[in-house]
Amino acid sequence: MNNVVCMKWGTKFPPEYVNILAANVKRNLSLPYRFVCFTDDASGLNSEIEVRPLPEMKISAHLPERGWRKLTIFQEKLADLEGTALFFDLDVIIAQSLNPFFEVPGEFRIIKDWNLGRSGIGNSSVFRFEIGRHPDVLSWFLEHREEVRVQHRNEQAYLSWKMKQKNILDYWEPSWCLSFKKYYMRPFPLGYFIQPRPIPETKVIVFHGAPNPDAVRFGWRSSNFLRAVRPTPWLAELWKE
Repeated sequence: MNNVVCMKWGTKFPPEYVNILAANVKRNLSLPYRFVCFTDDASGLNSEIEVRPLPEMKISAHLPERGWRKLTIFQEKLADLEGTALFFDLDVIIAQSLNPFFEVPGEFRIIKDWNLGRSGIGNSSVFRFEIGRHPDVLSWFLEHREEVRVQHRNEQAYLSWKMKQKNILDYWEPSWCLSFKKYYMRPFPLGYFIQPRPIPETKVIVFHGAPNPDAVRFGWRSSNFLRAVRPTPWLAELWKE
């Protein structure tokens, strides 16, 4: 079974992000699939989205958010899901067919980070795994969480290291997932005057840090005024229900 899964916790992203992601997937995936959102608050989610409780993980409120909760997706029993799962962060935009993400071989695949590629660290905005086959990813973290936090800055650094240790770390084709900040945004001061670059041949546009997709639709600038994005109609056309 093909599964598309995401997680929403806290207040960082409103339900609109889940609804748009689900609509994006529906437009761009022709294979049979389930779309499942693990969340602590299902209010505002479209009725066609399958909702499951957010897996529990005790994390100190005093620690910075580093995505560690995403590791609970690797538990041995993941709700009622079976088969292959394609995980998406909520702040991505799907631009083309997702079928190849399920068809390319490999036990585990992740984005090769655009800034940390030489280190082998992946960007976990988009990754694929076999449900229930790697519970050790979660159990090792829970048993060695302080050690892991010292050695790995965040969840995706740890996840990449762990999968490399298991000799199953593979990456998507570089052109499949592109960073909005790296490939689309204009350098200062051009961002104030010129729209982001036209969409290239890519499947998923990844937003990491600021700005987020909803801000870019209507124009955005950073608090220090050194980065800016003009209103972007082509992006607004993609990022919608």
